[in-house]
Amino acid sequence: MTDKKKVEVNIVGRNFTVVGNESEEYIKGIAAFVDEKIKEVSSKNEKLNDLMATILATFNMADEYYRTYKELENLKMEVKEPMENYDGLIKELETSKIRIKELEEECNIYKNELLEAKRNHESVNKSVTKYEQAIYLKENELKQNQKIIKDLQDKLYQNQMELIQTKKELDEVVKDLDKNNSIFNKTS
Repeated sequence: MTDKKKVEVNIVGRNFTVVGNESEEYIKGIAAFVDEKIKEVSSKNEKLNDLMATILATFNMADEYYRTYKELENLKMEVKEPMENYDGLIKELETSKIRIKELEEECNIYKNELLEAKRNHESVNKSVTKYEQAIYLKENELKQNQKIIKDLQDKLYQNQMELIQTKKELDEVVKDLDKNNSIFNKTS
């Protein structure tokens, strides 16, 4: 159990002993506040006796307390809904954190796939370049071979023409020989 404290205070020139659980400083602060409020009411209307000033000051403090209490109640009502939603918001936050983590992992997977695709693309580009160079070399080789074939065809054509010419000449020589042979055979 807490120790109750007895504190001597002075309100409007009268001494009172207040018993409470709060510190002496707190109790004296409350007494000074009440004393000030009563003196404030008395200074505004000097016709009031101490009792009337005390009652009016008490009424004013009760009014302030009541307004403050109502304002506090309104604030509690305003805070109540967000506080009731607090657990739901915490769950939603946790769900969102989990979803963010999942999306980050998914993003990392796509990032790795993209890097792998990029590496594959680079590898394919290197292969394509290599094959393009090989095709270029083969095309040059083909052109050279086609030139050789054309040259050989031209030479073959020339040889065939020479052969035909030679055959004609041979036919003429054979005819001449046959003629000479026939003449020679007639004379003999």
